[in-house]
Amino acid sequence: MPTAERNDPYHHHNFRIEIDGLTVGAFSEVSGLVSDGDAADYREGTDKVNSVRKLPGLRKYTNIVLKRGYTQNKELWAWWRNIANGQQDRRNGAIILMDEARNDVLRWSFVSAWPNKIEGPSLNAATNEVAMESMELIHEGLDIEI
Repeated sequence: MPTAERNDPYHHHNFRIEIDGLTVGAFSEVSGLVSDGDAADYREGTDKVNSVRKLPGLRKYTNIVLKRGYTQNKELWAWWRNIANGQQDRRNGAIILMDEARNDVLRWSFVSAWPNKIEGPSLNAATNEVAMESMELIHEGLDIEI
């Protein structure tokens, strides 16, 4: 007989994206919520143990890739165009995971993001798939709020 309350994991299909100043709409896929770091080797001459210490080094963040069905909303392309023309246009944002009742449960916040790559749809007259566009965002930090 179970004694604990059931605690199911969240589904990965209920999410939304917020980016400062953009009404970006819904995306069908998000990837790149990754943080990694380097370890710095360090040893003092007076250390009695004959091995190096591992100290935390620089943090690195993978680019976030957003994919959505192509619509008439051109705000992402306008943002990319600002960067391509040399304008400083960094924005903060978040990817929010929601439960089945559409309540926010997890939030990955990113800072100082800018679009590095934008990709229009691949077109094929022999299929009936949705035309998809994607954007790759470079950012300077990722944090999770529970």
